[in-house]
Amino acid sequence: MEYKEIISDKQKHIALVAHDNMKSLLIDWAIKNKDILKNHKLCGTGTTASLISEKAGLNVKGFKSGPIGGDQQIGAKIVDGEIDLMIFFWDPLEAQPHDPDVKALLRIGVLYNIPIANNISTADFMLHSNLFNEEYKRIVIDYDKYVDKFRKHK
Repeated sequence: MEYKEIISDKQKHIALVAHDNMKSLLIDWAIKNKDILKNHKLCGTGTTASLISEKAGLNVKGFKSGPIGGDQQIGAKIVDGEIDLMIFFWDPLEAQPHDPDVKALLRIGVLYNIPIANNISTADFMLHSNLFNEEYKRIVIDYDKYVDKFRKHK
């Protein structure tokens, strides 16, 4: 397998996502970390993005609500290299009607090797890491070369 490097700038592109029962937790976390987050590009799924914008006073680009395509929109941004990390407070105690979408989003995040925080502790460690405010080279599979290998064998 061949790999390539993708460089994240000092200013990160951060996706903010939360299930309904976790929205208030993410909002409180965003308010607490507002001075750090305001220096980065933020996006999020529907209601989560609007609530963080309203309550924390942060500029958050909103996509559709998760169950109606927002998870896929964020996944597409990850594939296109437009998201550097994701804070996704998911609810482990509540069944989600769009669970396949959630799993697909998490799968894409892992596939493209972006840091993902699923709880406050991980989000805090991520935000306060020495790597957070630096350029960061992450390694991802070079999928173009991977696909080319299969084309050549046909």
